[in-house]
Amino acid sequence: MLSKRTIIGIVVGSAIIGIGIYSLISDIGLKTMQVNETFAVGESTSYKITANEHAKQHMKITGEKFDLKLSSPGDGLQIPKTSHAKEVTLDWTHLKDGATIINLNNTGPSELKVEATLQVTSDPIWFPFHMMVIISGMIIIGFSMGFTLRKPKGF
Repeated sequence: MLSKRTIIGIVVGSAIIGIGIYSLISDIGLKTMQVNETFAVGESTSYKITANEHAKQHMKITGEKFDLKLSSPGDGLQIPKTSHAKEVTLDWTHLKDGATIINLNNTGPSELKVEATLQVTSDPIWFPFHMMVIISGMIIIGFSMGFTLRKPKGF
């Protein structure tokens, strides 16, 4: 017969393991990310878009005056640092796995607005994080099973 603490530990540990497995599976493949940002006068920003081959990207930049530099992996879209006015719409596809680097600098008298739909791959650092969550659930189940085998002093 399982004790009440053991049953609670098994339920909690199983829930934590389930959350870890769901998160691990959901991080596989391309993710679509929506960007809607505004930058003040004189501000600059950069984007690093890591994606697989054939990932489609769309970016619309609106402002009075701004500098733009874009470098895509392989023989993809390459834009040297150039000044633009009013609006620029960029549509490109990654021809090779890798990272696209975009540098923007607002040089105009008004705000710079960036709207984008980007397909990105998840950061590999999340894999060990999800594994730690799964292992934590296993440890909780293991400790709770100890309450069934023998009752420690004080419990």
